[in-house]
Amino acid sequence: MKQRTIKKEVKVVGIGLHSGQPVTMVLKPAEDDYGIVFVRKDVGVSIPLCPENIVDTKLATVVGKGSVQVSTIEHLLSALSAFGVDNIIIEINAEELPVMDGSSASFCMLLQETGTVSQKKNKKIMVLKKPVEIRDGNRFVRLVPSDENELHFEIKFDHPVIQSQRYEFVFTKSNYIKEISRARTFGFLKEVQYLHSIGKGKGGSLDNTVVLDEKRVLNTEGLRFEDEFVRHKILDAIGDMMVLGMPFFARYESFAGSHHLNFLLTQAVLADKEAYEVVEIGTVAESVMEKAFA
Repeated sequence: MKQRTIKKEVKVVGIGLHSGQPVTMVLKPAEDDYGIVFVRKDVGVSIPLCPENIVDTKLATVVGKGSVQVSTIEHLLSALSAFGVDNIIIEINAEELPVMDGSSASFCMLLQETGTVSQKKNKKIMVLKKPVEIRDGNRFVRLVPSDENELHFEIKFDHPVIQSQRYEFVFTKSNYIKEISRARTFGFLKEVQYLHSIGKGKGGSLDNTVVLDEKRVLNTEGLRFEDEFVRHKILDAIGDMMVLGMPFFARYESFAGSHHLNFLLTQAVLADKEAYEVVEIGTVAESVMEKAFA
C-alpha cells in the first residue's frame, strides 16, 4: 500500500471555535514524504505536524512556531487519519481551523469531494511492540500491541445525560464515517462564562457544540447518538494520535482521557525506541490496512 494525498485543491470557509474569527482553509496535495503541514498564509509561516511543534493541549491540540499558532487541529486530523492521508498542505488565514458543525463530518465530505490518490512511496506504519501508558490519578491513556487499530474509550460525568459511557471501535474508514465522524464536541453552560473570561469559546454556539445545562441537552435537535459524548472523545483521540506521524497497529485504551494525556502518550511512545517498530506497509498485514482505508 502506498502513501496518499488528496487529488485536488479544496476550500472551505468557517469560524474558529475558540477565537470566533472567520477563517478560510484550503487543502492542497503534497508530495511523497511531505507529511502534514499547516501554513498560515496571513503571516507566511509553515508549521509541520510533529511532537516538537505541539505548544498547547488544554482545550484543543495546538501547533506553533514562535509566536504563530494553529489551533483546534484535532477534528481535521481525525478525518485525515480515517481517509489514510499521509501528505497534505493545510493553508489557513487565521489562528484556528474552522469548527464547522463541531464534528469531523464536514471534513470527511471535503475529502470525499476531492478524493485521495496513491503516491509512489510505500506507506509507513508504527507497529507497537509493548504497552505504553500515561496516568493522572484514575485517568489514563495507553497503547497496547494489537494486530489492528482499535480504540476503547470510557468516560464518566456527574451529569444525568452523560453518566458513564463506553465505546469500542475497530478502525476502518467506513466505520469511522458511520460511527464516529458525526459526533460533536460538547460543553457545559456553566463553563461558558469562564471560557469567555480567558478569551476562549467565542465561536461556540448550538450550531457547533452540544451544550448541556445541569439537567439536559439544550440543542433543539437533541443528540445524534445516545452516546455521542464518548464517540466524540474517540474522534479527538484519533486526531491527537496523528502527532505520531504515521498510522499505527495498536489498541488505544482510555478512561477520561484528554488532549494533554494523548500528547504525553505520543511523547512517551516516541521516546522509547523499544516500544515500537516503523515498517513499510508491504511487510505487515497489508490486507488489514487495505480494508481500513477502503
